Amino acid sequence: MTSLFGASRTPTSAPSSPAGNLFPPLFTPPPLRPRPYPEVAARLESIKNSIRNELALQNAQELMSKVNDKCYAKCIPKPGASLSGSEEKCLSQCMDRYLEAFNIISKSYVLRLKKDKLDLQTPSL
Repeated sequence: MTSLFGASRTPTSAPSSPAGNLFPPLFTPPPLRPRPYPEVAARLESIKNSIRNELALQNAQELMSKVNDKCYAKCIPKPGASLSGSEEKCLSQCMDRYLEAFNIISKSYVLRLKKDKLDLQTPSL
């Protein structure tokens, strides 16, 4: 094959470097991450579980603190040396209702998170 100026030109393969390409690829895959060693992966999972447990404990402590504050304020108008029968009953019912409401809200929240996660994983058309 002859070029415009008369020199012979043979077809060559595409350049190997991206800088030599007139049209670089539209998508470059991310570099592969090496898989962690099994003991590192196990340690990471252990740390994640510890964090989850600490968060659960903190949430439970906060819930009990709120229950105590709300129910005490509602059920014990005049603190004394001991609780009356009606105050004990009020505290028990208040705590039961508060915890029941918390459980309903928690279940609803978890279902919502699962649904949102599924929606993010499912491509929309």
